[in-house]
Amino acid sequence: MEQKKRVLSGIQPTGDMHFGNYFGAVKNWVELQEKYDCVYTVVDYHAMTMPYNPKKLRENTWDLIFNLLSTGIRAENLCIQSLVPEHAELCWILNCFTSYGLLTRMTQFKDKSAQSAEDSGDGFISAGLFGYPVLQAADILIYRADYVPIGKDQEQHLELTRNIAQRFNNQVGKEYFILPEPLFTKVLKVRSTADPERKMSKSLGEKHYINVFGEEARIRKQVRSAVTDTGDTPAGEMSPGVENLFLLLEAAGKMDTHKELMATYQAGELKYVDLKDAVADALVEISTAFRERKAELNANKKEVKNQIKAASAEIRKRAQETVREVKELTGLQNVRF
Repeated sequence: MEQKKRVLSGIQPTGDMHFGNYFGAVKNWVELQEKYDCVYTVVDYHAMTMPYNPKKLRENTWDLIFNLLSTGIRAENLCIQSLVPEHAELCWILNCFTSYGLLTRMTQFKDKSAQSAEDSGDGFISAGLFGYPVLQAADILIYRADYVPIGKDQEQHLELTRNIAQRFNNQVGKEYFILPEPLFTKVLKVRSTADPERKMSKSLGEKHYINVFGEEARIRKQVRSAVTDTGDTPAGEMSPGVENLFLLLEAAGKMDTHKELMATYQAGELKYVDLKDAVADALVEISTAFRERKAELNANKKEVKNQIKAASAEIRKRAQETVREVKELTGLQNVRF
């Protein structure tokens, strides 16, 4: 039997999962499980690069695990990054194969460092924030991933990973690391219903994202108050707000409704309240199914946590083997038991 190609992706435990996260990444992850050998990691080490609360980090990590399981991610494909300490060990080794110049060119550092300085209250910017792309490379390379599902805006990080892997291979004189390829899945970029010029994001505040696990009344209220026309859209063009509502319908898989309402829009007869009601119904349908599944999981919380710890331990075996081989190649000592 032909061995499945391996896919690696990670997600930070930064609070509520919103529909931008779900439609932009998690929905694809669920589907990729059918075709690939998948490893999905909740990257709590990465969450430390910005100002954070330790207790909240632990709570958010487990909440995200339960959310991912509720959406259809399989437990055996899930691990928590800090339960696999080899990520950090490989990161240090790879730091020594990464040039300072490459890291200075990473565009996200400029954006996040400004936010970090503001959030910390004292202008503090951690060295971890500067070097986190190397940890991201370690996350990918430690599992010898063939593919990483990304959007076009994430190509820079994957290219850095490939650069680090190639330099490592050249210096140790062996084609050890696979150079991971991007897996460009269809990514629907959901916008904020409060400001459709900006992407749906938790960092902008509660009105800018719709929680996948939110209460029905809250979801309906947010969709009902969604911005449609602002009066500055050129004649004959669909406004960003209306376009975003149609995008949400498409992402939710309601193509018959999408087609019907689009025909009404093109005929100039669409009532925005009908479009908003259709979007709200679609999101509530998804949310209700996920909330019910999460309630079932929460009823067996201890068992589920043990299952994830066991899955992390099993996935860790792959990471341990990689680090053992990397240490042999780089002249480091290995612990023998």
